[in-house]
Amino acid sequence: MVAIINTSKSLGKVLNYNEQKLKENKALLIHSRNFGKDTNELGFTDKIKTFEKLQSLNQRTQLSTTHISLNFDPSEKLSSESLQPIADAYMQKIGFGEQPYLVYQHYDAGHPHLHIVSTNIKQDGRAIKMFNIGRNQSEKARKEIEQEFKLVIAERHQKIKHELKPIDVPNFSYSKTETKRAISNVLSAVLTTYKINYLITIS
Repeated sequence: MVAIINTSKSLGKVLNYNEQKLKENKALLIHSRNFGKDTNELGFTDKIKTFEKLQSLNQRTQLSTTHISLNFDPSEKLSSESLQPIADAYMQKIGFGEQPYLVYQHYDAGHPHLHIVSTNIKQDGRAIKMFNIGRNQSEKARKEIEQEFKLVIAERHQKIKHELKPIDVPNFSYSKTETKRAISNVLSAVLTTYKINYLITIS
């Protein structure tokens, strides 16, 4: 599992990104926590107002919207039901267990992945510290979850992805082929094998 944490000033932009995926049938809202309603009863207003209420308690913290993606190996066939406890375990381990958060399962890439929307402003107005959260809490959580849920270990996955693998170009299709991995493999091999000289002409 690979976890990526981003913070943003714009709650609307992050929430609308995921909601647009819902409208395009490229995502499904599979889970939520701490909204006071069941997931299937949540409307857009319920979602944004809950986050805005907390964010209004702390005007000093500008990057108060948290947008997390949890990415899984393509070989893992994970159902929505099996992804929910993984999301809960991850959020609990990084200190967001008591925060409201929405879990979207996206279907727009060649590997299973989740997008989680939350805020780092707590009920008492204090902000959850985000400095080095990816390196510290998230990395520790990721390793524990891989063991607990028997997921593909990210370190092994990272070693494999650097190997140059041929791509069947005629059958290449975005959302079915792992686009980012394929490009990364080619670039890594080319950049480490060839020396590129740049010629700048000034007229």
